[in-house]
Amino acid sequence: MAKGEKVGMREVSERAGVAISTVSHVLNGTAPISEEVRARVLDAARELGYLARRSARASVNAVNKVLLAVPEDALPDSDVNLVSWTILNALTRDCEARGVRLVPHTLGRDDPVGAVDAAARAAKVDGIIVINDDRSALLDTIGRSGMPAVLINGEDPNMHIDSVTPGNRFAALKAAKLMMDKGHLRIIHLTWTGRKTVERRLDGFLDAFRERGLPLEDAIIVPAAGFEPQHGDEALATWLAAHPDLDGATALFCAADNLAFGAMRALKRAGYRVPEDISVMGFDGVALGELHSPPLTTVSVPLEQFGRSALDLLEARANSGAVPRAAQRLELGCDIVLRDSVAAVDPKVFK
Repeated sequence: MAKGEKVGMREVSERAGVAISTVSHVLNGTAPISEEVRARVLDAARELGYLARRSARASVNAVNKVLLAVPEDALPDSDVNLVSWTILNALTRDCEARGVRLVPHTLGRDDPVGAVDAAARAAKVDGIIVINDDRSALLDTIGRSGMPAVLINGEDPNMHIDSVTPGNRFAALKAAKLMMDKGHLRIIHLTWTGRKTVERRLDGFLDAFRERGLPLEDAIIVPAAGFEPQHGDEALATWLAAHPDLDGATALFCAADNLAFGAMRALKRAGYRVPEDISVMGFDGVALGELHSPPLTTVSVPLEQFGRSALDLLEARANSGAVPRAAQRLELGCDIVLRDSVAAVDPKVFK
């Protein structure tokens, strides 16, 4: 075809050896088409440059079936998994709106790292979405597969696949500085290990002390066994038993709302009032925080935007074909929602 000559569905149909109506159904997702024919049409559209132009006009649907890989501990529908279920529900709605079919796959911690790629190929999907699991070995294997893939709510340190995550470090920095602005200069950070996203929240917390020129010994790190409310309760109760005077701390910044819910139970049991004796801030912005007593101040993460952004990245990756495309990490901004669990330090306390 001559350079500059207009390419349309007719030219794609001729290259693929199918009817124009079949090309339309494949590109618009308006009818079920066999995997073999669909692949032939997309390859022809890609080779002719038609796919890239349609994509630029947001009028192509190159991803119609996606493997959704979710850790088994994120699947139970309970108060513990409000973050995961908010992400999953929004992703499901976004897929329905785009005509994308989700093929669920449970990620077991003892499964071989190649299980996701094998499941994706067996299901003949167009791409992979992984939620909450940022193990390097798993992500490296998926990246080597060459299949379009996106990680939601996690970080790929080797940048082998695209990812969508909150701006954890900057959000934690902003939250800690807000507490400092309210006079809280000795702050407890209740966290847990095992997730790179949570490590970034700790980094941001410590950044605030460095930026304000405050001694790092006033940043009290309390580790919990996990992210569930009971873990927050147990960790803080143990710390309070060793520090009944709060060790001079006036605020508690939790790396997740779940930890904050448990920590507030431990504080109440020990006779401390929130926020009169100690202010408490969470991170995630789950709906339950607003119903808590007192309502929880938190870092609000745009959980319902993750799915939409992940699908956009998958589409762009699928449309790029063999053209080299560096992995992208999309960080979404977070806001602080001020509620009654945080108050300014009473200067009379320190007279």
